[in-house]
Amino acid sequence: MITRSKHLAILTTALMLGAGLAACGSDETKSADGKTTITFWDDNGGPARTPVWQHIIAEFQKANPTITVKYVGIPIAQVQQKYDTAIAGGGLPDVGGVSTAMLSSLVAQKSLDAVDDRLSGGALSGKLNEQVVATVKGTVPDGKTYMVPMSTNMGVFWYRTDWFKEAGLEAPTNWSDFFAATEKLTDIAKNRYGFTIRGGAGSIAQMLEVMYGQSGITEIFDASGKATANDPKNVAALEKLAGMYKKVTPEADISNDYVKMVAQFDGGNIAIMQHNLGSYTDHVETLGKDKVAAMAVPKSDAGVQAILSNPVAGIGLFTSGKQKEAAYKFAEFAASKAMNSYWAEQTGVLPANTEVADEAWIQQSQHVSMAVKVLNDPATKIVQLPYHLPEFNAITKTDSEPEFQKVLQGSLPAKDFLDVLATKLTEAQAAYKQRNGG
Repeated sequence: MITRSKHLAILTTALMLGAGLAACGSDETKSADGKTTITFWDDNGGPARTPVWQHIIAEFQKANPTITVKYVGIPIAQVQQKYDTAIAGGGLPDVGGVSTAMLSSLVAQKSLDAVDDRLSGGALSGKLNEQVVATVKGTVPDGKTYMVPMSTNMGVFWYRTDWFKEAGLEAPTNWSDFFAATEKLTDIAKNRYGFTIRGGAGSIAQMLEVMYGQSGITEIFDASGKATANDPKNVAALEKLAGMYKKVTPEADISNDYVKMVAQFDGGNIAIMQHNLGSYTDHVETLGKDKVAAMAVPKSDAGVQAILSNPVAGIGLFTSGKQKEAAYKFAEFAASKAMNSYWAEQTGVLPANTEVADEAWIQQSQHVSMAVKVLNDPATKIVQLPYHLPEFNAITKTDSEPEFQKVLQGSLPAKDFLDVLATKLTEAQAAYKQRNGG
């Protein structure tokens, strides 16, 4: 005869095996000893990120011995499909890594819980960068916070500190000094150029950052929903950028993608290169720490520090999860000062928790400390890119990249290019508002 206790043990074992064989979704049960198990999907699983999450999970379980976190690493190229499949067929985790790039789709499918009340009433209240939170809110129609933000990135200008020193120049803080520096540092006879323009794949985001940085305009859409891309100040800014081509930049810039741009800069031919914090390792490994540094996007003539928003990475709570309290506790722990600092240092990103700013590793890193200072400065204006528009990627890549090359070549006026871009963005925004009752 099977005793009641043996029967329960067999049943518990069967349930655990069943949970392990099922799709890697939410663990909805508590064990007999009162412990809770939650499932966490890492949206960028792999040799670089998995060990970081394993450390955070270990620390969390040490601090919360009644909660076990089941880790599932998913390659970034597969994560959107993985979430969509789980939404359609069941098996979502309790909690998972999400980014603003996928947030709009997940929210439209009603798969995520808003965490505004939890944030305002919990340990993270007042500790998350407001600009980062605003980017998250701006991605969805109702303006709510559908994930706990962990990190973001920032556009910067990498520059050759040795070239600047030789020329007796300081890193420019405004656009007038920037343009003057690129001219002074250009010596075409020696194959030296003051700047490199990204004219190939991925060019439009960098173009927009130069435009809005110069103009000081801080919104992609005005109050009426009209795109500001073709504002006269932006037209003048684009004309200024296009005027640099072949004058202080290599002619090959017309087809420059990221790889070619980095090769030119790290090869010793370029004084200033526009990118983001992510290319730091490439530059330092080739040029050395003593020859390269990062500066913020220069301020407009009116003194406005306008930078483009960057995708935000964070942790979402899935609506179908049964262990909401434990799931949020994990997300909150991951975004706490100690863990957010560890995450940012190990992955080379900007922490969302403002308390991390005083950490020693940030103060010792020129490019990160500069970026954190700018990001946390209340005077900094972040131009929120419309990640919420389904058409945004096609408009700024398929439609605009070939036309931008024509602007650089001088065969298409900057105003005509920006008129078309503004019209497409305005139409996409109007359609979005109509779909969402705006």
